[in-house]
Amino acid sequence: MLRGKRAGIFLIALLVVSALIGGIYGPAVRARDTGTTSMEQSVETFSNVLAVVEHDYAEPVKVNSAVYDGAIPGMLAVLDPHSTFFDAKQFALLREDQNGRYFGVGMQIASFGRRVVVIEPFPGSPAYKAGVRPGDVIVEVDGKSCKGLGVTEVANLLKGPRDTVVHVGVEREGWNEPLEFTITRQEIPHASVDYYTELRPGIGYIHIMTFESEETADELAAAMKKLDASHLQGLILDLRDNPGGLLNQAVKVGDMFLDKGQLIVSHRGRNSPEQRYYALHGNGGDRVPIVVLVNGNTASASEIVSGALQDHDRGLIAGTTTFGKGLVQTVTQLSYGTGLALTTARYYTPSDRLIQRPYQNISYWEYRYDPQPAPKPKAYLTDSGRTVYGGGGITPDDKIPAPELNAFQTKLFRAGVFFPPMSNSPLEIGVGDFTRSLLGKRPAISSDFTVDQGVIDDFEQFLTRQHISYTPQDIQANLDWLKWQIKREVFTSVFGSDAGFKVDLDHDAQVQQAMTLIPQARALYATARKVLREHAALLGPAPITSATAAKH
Repeated sequence: MLRGKRAGIFLIALLVVSALIGGIYGPAVRARDTGTTSMEQSVETFSNVLAVVEHDYAEPVKVNSAVYDGAIPGMLAVLDPHSTFFDAKQFALLREDQNGRYFGVGMQIASFGRRVVVIEPFPGSPAYKAGVRPGDVIVEVDGKSCKGLGVTEVANLLKGPRDTVVHVGVEREGWNEPLEFTITRQEIPHASVDYYTELRPGIGYIHIMTFESEETADELAAAMKKLDASHLQGLILDLRDNPGGLLNQAVKVGDMFLDKGQLIVSHRGRNSPEQRYYALHGNGGDRVPIVVLVNGNTASASEIVSGALQDHDRGLIAGTTTFGKGLVQTVTQLSYGTGLALTTARYYTPSDRLIQRPYQNISYWEYRYDPQPAPKPKAYLTDSGRTVYGGGGITPDDKIPAPELNAFQTKLFRAGVFFPPMSNSPLEIGVGDFTRSLLGKRPAISSDFTVDQGVIDDFEQFLTRQHISYTPQDIQANLDWLKWQIKREVFTSVFGSDAGFKVDLDHDAQVQQAMTLIPQARALYATARKVLREHAALLGPAPITSATAAKH
């Protein structure tokens, strides 16, 4: 989803909405216009029904719940899967995400079973400096037991005004008594660019987690500066599992890679005049070859960037087909602190592609988790004349499927032996039960830690104690994978998420294959520039894009 900065408009990302109000969508229902009703009659009828329900229903009725969780979402569900109502709490969270900052201790937490577990203390945050580790179980906050509390309730206890102190009690494997940390709350930024590095000399890598923050483009610019991107031989831009965010940030990111004057995206709707966004500054001659990694959870603003780079042949798209979110939501603040995200327009890539996946006459579950291809995808041309298609997301130029887990690996994740993946991305943070057990026995871990036979022996003994069945063949057949998972989690816990990410990338098959595509990306961009120069010679000095050329 998108948010435009002008006129105070906010736009939201699909996965954020799903997390906030998951499950409210039922099967799609078509509205029928009988021609005999008006808005006034409909409102009056609704008010009458609500009054009768409140007065005569067999049990007391929570009116707010009936309206906020039932009537309004039900009305929006007949429109499209992305128009959404926010109650006051949800809308406050949305504002917090857009501002990109909050006051707290700085850690990601999640619920596993009946426990609230630390997934990651953000690097440099108060929690990180205090010594909180991934895998710590939060049992008490300021003397209040966290038993039976959910993630939101615990998170609210951890947040508070800047420079105030909070006492956090955690259980950690290997310690007989809970540990207590005294942490001073500070302003916590929501990083959009959460990791960047040189995979090997001359090959840069940047992972953009989201476009939700107003600082996304600035963070990307800082990462590229530290990588000295203009002197790189190639760049891997990882947008896997990026659900999108702010329109203006997608435009700014596109501007950083494209030539000055090239079209980045346009959008138009019934009561929304067409707006076209061009690269105002351009890449300044920085023509580092780019491979963009995407997957089925790459959506919205991240698809805008991917589509712009693909249509202008600026980057090679690799991975799996993106989500296919081409609708624009305008978010309006309503009374009592609530808000409404209403689809007001559709956005189009530079070749004029609408990449929205089909959503009519199917349930939200089918829309979200069982996407169907567009019945008659329309063909479009990139700057160099390559064919691309609209509808159903952005199809990669090079398909690189993510490796699938085998039965034994799936069993270990389901049992909590390793941190269970929350998405299809290999870039996961957090630790599972075995790592907590191992670090309880070996609290001192150095940077040269390797998973030797002694660690594997500990692992087998742990499986036996937990009554998790396995065979020697299971261990041998998955030995390299087991060593990877154990080292990733140990490094994440002891040295932080960046160290865990580095271990991940060394074994990430999609990233490793993406590096081999850099020469192809370089040749693609060179061909496109040659074609545009030829067009310019024929049509004059005005910049030619695939979208404008189609109108000549």
